[in-house]
Amino acid sequence: MRGKTLTNWLCLSGIVSLFFYILHTVIGAMNYPGYDWRSQAVSDLTATNAPSFVIANGLVSIHHLFASLSSVLVCIIIQGKGNEVLRIGIYLFAIMNWASAIGYTLFPFTDSGYAGTFQDVMHVYVVTVIVVILSIVSISLIIIGGFENHKKYKSLAIWATVTLVFMIIGPIGTSIVPKTYFGIAERFSVYSVAVFNAILGLYGFVFIERIEKNFKYRKEA
Repeated sequence: MRGKTLTNWLCLSGIVSLFFYILHTVIGAMNYPGYDWRSQAVSDLTATNAPSFVIANGLVSIHHLFASLSSVLVCIIIQGKGNEVLRIGIYLFAIMNWASAIGYTLFPFTDSGYAGTFQDVMHVYVVTVIVVILSIVSISLIIIGGFENHKKYKSLAIWATVTLVFMIIGPIGTSIVPKTYFGIAERFSVYSVAVFNAILGLYGFVFIERIEKNFKYRKEA
């Protein structure tokens, strides 16, 4: 496409990150005999003693790499655009990606489920708490900022709203559904963030500059 910089093109790494996230769940499950995606968490696939650890951990590491790259590049592109609330939301979302990449790499589950080791405690009560808080705060700010400033970023705010709804459905679902369906409910949360990463990357590739140009044109007219 004409006028696209390398930074714009590299934002498509957000879509690549979603591909590798899906790949790690699919191929990971194929290499985990007896794994039941309906009842087991996604993180079980990357537990250090899981038979799928090597392949699933490798694929999810690539996911983290591309997700972190994409979100940082969107931070660069959004400079001076939108409004402060929107920009802070995107910055925090990028920080969340880095916290997720570093935290879950350093502290994967030692066993499927929760074994109670120091590593598991760090995974659940430190890394996950930080990632969840950053996710909720960042997406909430993107929603607020997206609907402000003459609604330039209304479409992004709508996507963020859908993401936040699915993120909330996840933990609510895991607490009320039978254990045999825990994995289904949990996937509402984890997949919603992965999908929003891809959407944000797509905005960095094409929509942010188009939105700003169209708004500038209407304002001058």
